[in-house]
Amino acid sequence: MSRFSFGEYVDGISYKVLNEREVRATAGLLFLTIFVTLIAAVFFKKYAPIPYVSGFIVLNFAISVFINPKYAPANIIARLIVIKQEPIYIGAIQKRFAWSLGLTLSAIVFFLSIPLQSDPAIFESVCMLCLLCMLLMFIETAFGICIGCQFYFLALRLKLMKQPEVKPNCMGNSCEV
Repeated sequence: MSRFSFGEYVDGISYKVLNEREVRATAGLLFLTIFVTLIAAVFFKKYAPIPYVSGFIVLNFAISVFINPKYAPANIIARLIVIKQEPIYIGAIQKRFAWSLGLTLSAIVFFLSIPLQSDPAIFESVCMLCLLCMLLMFIETAFGICIGCQFYFLALRLKLMKQPEVKPNCMGNSCEV
């Protein structure tokens, strides 16, 4: 895998792939991070960690999407967690689209969390976006369903995006371009 690449080629698969186990572990780690931060905000009115956590998530998604997922901090930890498990390869193209949506959503939370430090009235908006992120990550982690990937395939069906040359697979072969 080159330094600037999203996904890698493996023997027997003609398109770039990611290890689904690593992807789900990353989603679980990010979910847990958001969960702890949200508990502190809701129950203890501690809003100071929100920009740091959302900034970390933005950084993780930005490194994953624009540089290479293997260098993103949460992905590194996830890879260490699942290192002894046999990889399950899934298409990388739809994950890049999904993670781009995650990058956008986490960036909005990050930029809203800065004025939140002086104006707690906007916490409800930030909280709803955090809950949406948590829901998407929980569905990915617990059920292996990538909602962002489903949006990718919907965009292809509606001809909003160009069809890829090679048809990638999803977890459990649940989708096909």
